Amino acid sequence: MQENKTLFLLDAYALIFRAYYAFIRNPMTNKDGVNTSTIFGFVNTLDEVLRKQKPSHVGVVFDPSGPTFRKEMYPEYKANREATPEDIKLAIPYIKRILEAYNIPFVEVEGFEADDVIGTIAKKAEYEGFKVFMMTPDKDYTQLVSENIFIFKPKRSGNNAEVLGIKEIKELFKVKPEQVIDVLALWGDSSDNVPGVPGIGEKTAKKIISEYGSIENVYKNLDQFKGKQKENLENSREQVKLSRQLVTIVTDVPCDFKEEEFIREDYNAQKLKELYKLSART
Repeated sequence: MQENKTLFLLDAYALIFRAYYAFIRNPMTNKDGVNTSTIFGFVNTLDEVLRKQKPSHVGVVFDPSGPTFRKEMYPEYKANREATPEDIKLAIPYIKRILEAYNIPFVEVEGFEADDVIGTIAKKAEYEGFKVFMMTPDKDYTQLVSENIFIFKPKRSGNNAEVLGIKEIKELFKVKPEQVIDVLALWGDSSDNVPGVPGIGEKTAKKIISEYGSIENVYKNLDQFKGKQKENLENSREQVKLSRQLVTIVTDVPCDFKEEEFIREDYNAQKLKELYKLSART
């Protein structure tokens, strides 16, 4: 078996949005006035990972353009999200062409979010003996962390990237990675419109699950809670059940992991040169 097999999986849209907003006050434009900040920021991040981390395998995962199973399950899911900025929409085709020039595969599965596709590929790769690094700032991925699956959290200005393993997740959430789902279900998520339990935020959710171990045990011991918190938990049983389904990353998406397709290869310098000319800053 090949030694030191490392797979980096990039959460495309999470990194693309991050790049866009990093330049929101001082956007870069090309000679035609097109905002190229998103392209520049994403490629910069990608290039830095390839140069510094030197993964043996790499892939980029995109969310599909159509609805996902969560939206069908709960129509209000992500209903409060603003429309994707036009500058990002215009950047996506360029980014995909740049990935092709880098000889990096990108994956997109209809009906499933990038989280689910990355989770599925990560688990399959782990089984094949890989160390997997999921590059994303998204906290939902913490539930996937294991002995050989890590979060590679992009650096903020002036800081190094964070690598989060089991130890770090326990420190952050006060529970094991597999229990994070229950923390998120109680906590909810306003950005994704996941309801959670009224009055229970991040700190309280972590405390409750660290003490009771699971949502199931919380409801088995509901008599130990008091006042408004007990009332809110009681009235939110179905809401919590739904929230748990919404925050659970599925790992059985219909997609294959063929490791030879993710092998890191040399980029096509000529193609990249042509693409960079198209998005050149004035």
